[in-house]
Amino acid sequence: MSVEAVAFSDVDETLISVKSMFRFLGFRLRERGEPDGTYERLTGELREAARSGVPRTEINRRYYQLFKGEEAAALAASGRRWLAHEQEQQEQGGGSLFIPQVERALAGHRAAGEPVVLVSGSFFACLDPVAERVGAARAFGTRPLIRRGRLTGEVLFPLIGPAKGRIAHATAALLGVDLAGCTAYGDHISDLGLLEAVGRPVAVGEDAELGAHAEGAGWPRLRTGLVAAGI
Repeated sequence: MSVEAVAFSDVDETLISVKSMFRFLGFRLRERGEPDGTYERLTGELREAARSGVPRTEINRRYYQLFKGEEAAALAASGRRWLAHEQEQQEQGGGSLFIPQVERALAGHRAAGEPVVLVSGSFFACLDPVAERVGAARAFGTRPLIRRGRLTGEVLFPLIGPAKGRIAHATAALLGVDLAGCTAYGDHISDLGLLEAVGRPVAVGEDAELGAHAEGAGWPRLRTGLVAAGI
């Protein structure tokens, strides 16, 4: 069956209401029996680096160093447990892990025969169960290097910023679709490369910088009340 258009979507704070990388890190550390202060120390170091001007791509690389030596299969299994736990926690607090407006929009694309492709700086442990939950055809994320079944702490390349746009172009070329007829959803100015790659960009949430750009370009917005938290 031929595909005429694709719906691309960022994940963290676009499709789900949390930062998957940070939430999964906390969950995994607890599973490993790490002391309570380990999460605050590790994430504090990443946030301090971001405040000091370290590029987002480098922050992304540093994050994956935290999983050096972990078994890929164990992380994948942990990711599925994390998603179930995260959904339960959000529901108990009266909220929702999946942002309803975006989840409904993506379901509409799938119903129209448009495959959903997730594009994120997160990785397989978080993305694969999310992709299954929303029926995405594919999830592209940062790819940690794996040797003998274990993460080395290095990545092939961080899927951050302009790299997201390149994924859209490569996907469209592979499927033989015109990006002018494709849709993309993103919540942060760093998603601009993805949003500008398609003919139907949608700005999600309340990020001031992306919102100003969207309004200037005449892009539609999905107002969720959620402000992108950055790093």
